[in-house]
Amino acid sequence: MAPAPAYATREHIEQRLRGTAPGGDPLDAWVAGLTPEQTAALRGHLPARLNRAAVMVPLVERAEGLTVLLTQRASHLKNHPGQISFPGGRIEPHDAGPWEAAVRETWEEIGLAPGFASRVGYLHDHAVLTGYLITPVVAIVRPGFTLQLDRTEVDDVFEVPLEFILDPVHHAPRTRTFAGHEFLTHDIPYGERNIWGATAGMLLSLYRLLREE
Repeated sequence: MAPAPAYATREHIEQRLRGTAPGGDPLDAWVAGLTPEQTAALRGHLPARLNRAAVMVPLVERAEGLTVLLTQRASHLKNHPGQISFPGGRIEPHDAGPWEAAVRETWEEIGLAPGFASRVGYLHDHAVLTGYLITPVVAIVRPGFTLQLDRTEVDDVFEVPLEFILDPVHHAPRTRTFAGHEFLTHDIPYGERNIWGATAGMLLSLYRLLREE
């Protein structure tokens, strides 16, 4: 078995995310799925008030290398049915912060026990046009866990090798329209599934962080 590339190792991820903190200025958030440069064109179209939310980006330590644990949203949901996503949701008043909210939501949605996840750091905040400001929290997840899905929210879970996601050959260009503006974005097809939208945007922000010199 070939060793994982240096950019896809736990050590490199911890080094890149060391010292990161949540809760940035909403005006600095990126529109999910777009680059910082593309976001500038849509700044005026974002809702005046953004609700704070958090998602966990769970990186599972497998013998063959890190994988990304993803969910497929339930097909009956009103917003984004069937879409590939990270576990997470709104930050509630009783949550101490984005990490605590992400851990709680991950437990509620897929039954990942909190003791299996270790926080590594935070990615840049992403805004979605439905009115949420999302803080992605990167976590290392040790194997041996069992999952119990909340079928009212999640239809399925699956893992994708991090090395696959970080390889630009798998970033499929796609043109999308936001508020009358056309933008080139990227999906990440994986087998019969297609990772796109906010989830792909967050993964690509991780890609840019880990692959930059």
